[in-house]
Amino acid sequence: MKETGLSALSNQWTVKDSSNLYGLDRWGEGYFSINQLGHITVHPQGPQGESLDLLALVKELEGRNLKLPLLIRFDDILNDRLKRLHKAFNNAIQQYNYKGNYQGVFPIKCNQQRHVIEEVMKYGRHFHFGLEAGSKAELLIALALIEDPNALLICNGYKDQRYIETTILARQLGRQPVVVIEQPDEVERIIKASKTLGAAPLIGIRAKLSSRSSGRWGTSIGETAKFGLSVPDILQTLEKLRTANLINELRLLHFHVGSQVNDIAIHKDALQEAGKIYVELNRLGAPMGYLDVGGGLGIDYDGSQTTTSASTNYSLQNYANDVVATVQEACSFHNIEVPTLISESGRAISSHFSVLLFNVLGTSSVPSDIPKVKENECLIVKNLRETLNSIQKISKESHIDCSKLQEAWNDALKFKDDALNAFRLGYLALPDRAIAEQLTWACAKALIERLPSEDMIPTELKELRSALAETYYANLSIFRSAPDTWAVEQLFPVLPIHRLDEKPSQLGHFADLTCDSDGKLSRFIDNGDLKQLLELHKFKRDEQYLIGLFLGGAYQEVMGNLHNLFGSTNAVHIKLRNNGGYKLDNVVRCNTKSDVLQAMEHDPELLLERLRIASESAIQGGTLKISDAQQLMDHLETSLRQSTYLHE
Repeated sequence: MKETGLSALSNQWTVKDSSNLYGLDRWGEGYFSINQLGHITVHPQGPQGESLDLLALVKELEGRNLKLPLLIRFDDILNDRLKRLHKAFNNAIQQYNYKGNYQGVFPIKCNQQRHVIEEVMKYGRHFHFGLEAGSKAELLIALALIEDPNALLICNGYKDQRYIETTILARQLGRQPVVVIEQPDEVERIIKASKTLGAAPLIGIRAKLSSRSSGRWGTSIGETAKFGLSVPDILQTLEKLRTANLINELRLLHFHVGSQVNDIAIHKDALQEAGKIYVELNRLGAPMGYLDVGGGLGIDYDGSQTTTSASTNYSLQNYANDVVATVQEACSFHNIEVPTLISESGRAISSHFSVLLFNVLGTSSVPSDIPKVKENECLIVKNLRETLNSIQKISKESHIDCSKLQEAWNDALKFKDDALNAFRLGYLALPDRAIAEQLTWACAKALIERLPSEDMIPTELKELRSALAETYYANLSIFRSAPDTWAVEQLFPVLPIHRLDEKPSQLGHFADLTCDSDGKLSRFIDNGDLKQLLELHKFKRDEQYLIGLFLGGAYQEVMGNLHNLFGSTNAVHIKLRNNGGYKLDNVVRCNTKSDVLQAMEHDPELLLERLRIASESAIQGGTLKISDAQQLMDHLETSLRQSTYLHE
């Protein structure tokens, strides 16, 4: 882990320094910047469009009784992401003189919120943009929301008989569902459903490629992949469809190389293999016409443009160029008509459009203030004071002898252990033990101030920064709002949304509201590296300190859970107005305590009634006043209607 020392930061702090520190220019894609007030500015239509001061926006939303934590969705960013995706493919199609088209679909599993899907469909209609469904429930959503007869509906996932029959009937309705065969036994169900209804669906095949992949979702490809047909399975499927007179409905080849693919070489290898399979299917008598390259188009979370799990070593245009060029080469070599290209690029479309905002409730750290000298202090405390004095006498030079610092820290630890042993044996009072601990951490603080900036620092001394770091208590649940940070150690950009014209003076991490030690944010982006501490500002009790988690628009909401019964946050959809400013397009209210209790099959009314009966018994027993009982019930009834999070 690379530690970032605050001592290395410039004394003349500017907003540009903050932008460099937190990497906005590297990962923001032009959607985020810092204004001269030190506030994050959002550019929903890209860097050339109108902008919104994020702090001012939050204040106005709070004035509408929309309390933190708060999820703000900028629908114009969705529109811009769709435009950028299609522009990249159109550029590639023109560059390589590709005779086919690009027609994307949005995977519903990426963000299943109704307003999000509706906005994608509205903005995507111009491009005949469609949807991908991976379950029966998602199929219902897609059938209801796709109104464009030219838009595709890619049907993935497990499929029973009713699922397949639904797609056949939907085709007769005027939709274009493509049933992708991902398991060998699905072929028989398709044949049976087609005979039963006297009609057939459009059919696709998902190939289990042998090409390599990498990252957390690398097992999405290869012989042991969860979905897809091996080459022998594909040939058997082809013959079964031919025998059932359904070969003419086989129009699509699909493959998937995993989510957030970080290396463009993985895409290239998979495309070459899939392109060859597509050609062979055509030569074996299937009419084909579509090649679905699946998901995997990654985004650069840390802005390093590398092959780390939080980055990509390619741009959107690089990706589109490779898809078009590779498929073009495979088809032209065999004189096969090129297919319409499809991608299921959910993360690349939705990640940037939402920002999760939360406030800091307070902070804590180890006590490192130097306690005043008392009369008749014990020898252990005196030894610690002498150690601290010896450290303070060491000058703060860039070429300091680290061995002296290490020796002093070893002494401090030894005396701290002596204090603990003496306390256990009854020779040291609790106040003296507290003084010993304070002096030990005061030694650590003095040592940090004298650590050189070079990397050649003993490991133990490097770890002192972490030991002295502040814990910032965040008004949110990681498990509800950012589950991937806990489940798969996903990195998201996290930074204050204000005070960015001010030099951060603290190193810290975040602890959430849940009673779980995993409920924390302690892994932060560092331009291709990882740091466990984030540069933050000193918390002021009389002022809000607001933090933003960015690029979390994909998967986080739908995968969040109710750990400790913390529910969903308030969410709002913001759109820019043509004449300037913005409008609050949709408000999705947070879960109340009543909502989450009912989700766990508790009856809020029954709970209140039980407490009323208990209150009445206490009144009869003389331990509770009637007025206090009424106040208790009022508090409880009001609380049921309120958010699960903390409010001032």
